[in-house]
Amino acid sequence: MPDPRTDPAAPADPTGAPQAPPPPSPFDTFPPTGPPPPAAPLRVVVADDNPVVRAGLTALLSGRPDIEVVAEAVDGREAYEAARRLRPDVVLLDVRMPGVDGISALPYLVRIAPVVMLTYSSESEIVREALRRGAGGYLVHGEFTADQLVTAVRDIKHGGAHFTPSAAGALLAQVRRDAGPVPYGAGLPEGIGDAEACDSNLVPPSTSPQTSPTPPANMGFRPRKVSAFSPHTLSRLQPTVGQSSSSGRVGDRTAAPDRSRFRLSAREAEIMDLIASGMNNQQIAAMCFISEKTVKNHINRIFAKLHSTSRSEAAAKWLGTARDQG
Repeated sequence: MPDPRTDPAAPADPTGAPQAPPPPSPFDTFPPTGPPPPAAPLRVVVADDNPVVRAGLTALLSGRPDIEVVAEAVDGREAYEAARRLRPDVVLLDVRMPGVDGISALPYLVRIAPVVMLTYSSESEIVREALRRGAGGYLVHGEFTADQLVTAVRDIKHGGAHFTPSAAGALLAQVRRDAGPVPYGAGLPEGIGDAEACDSNLVPPSTSPQTSPTPPANMGFRPRKVSAFSPHTLSRLQPTVGQSSSSGRVGDRTAAPDRSRFRLSAREAEIMDLIASGMNNQQIAAMCFISEKTVKNHINRIFAKLHSTSRSEAAAKWLGTARDQG
């Protein structure tokens, strides 16, 4: 006989008594079966005035199934307009670009999405200012692999921070320089840094390039003059990486030499820029979408035109740091 509780067509209870609702199904609380829906790809805007670098980054990132480059930009203004329109998850931003540079655009971009600086500029002042204005990472070309770049892009969306070696070193030098002289042991928790030394001839480290402060009497230390590099000097010892020839400058201090005398073709000049940035042949081939054999052929012609026998010698002449250049 049909059950009137579950079958609407079943006859009603002949006694006219109200019918009890059916019990809830034990399967109603189970999650739906099947694989979870795929996560939306990470949406990225790439901003760099060098078309070779921009195309290489776009090809590299677009080859990952979880990353999509939604726009390219040649300067900070285009990057901001694209970010405001498309609302990306991450922005990769060069420092030196014509028009609106990356540092100028940075405080506006970080209001929209996390920003990773991706540049040839490794000066400590620029690294510090980029972080002060909100950058979540700082990567210098020639110091990271393709996988490291992809990892940085993925991590930055979730608050991770990534720095390549010269950027980290430049930041450390800048922090030390900005700290200035401080009293010996100042700010340390109680019980840290005040134990008696095992050797009475030990001398405490300097907190400045001047005379070391006098420690507690029970330490047996003697103040002395410290001969060492100041943090400012250290910051200037960081390696200077060549900027694209389109900018006409190396770093932000020294004008680039007249490179027209080398008579390099446009492609050879691009490859020489990448050599000067520290890239190897495999990285250059990937960046320029050519084979390593073609890269080697270009390099042989470059060496002949620059009268050089090694990458370092060619880079020194290209950057204007060779000793025989005026």
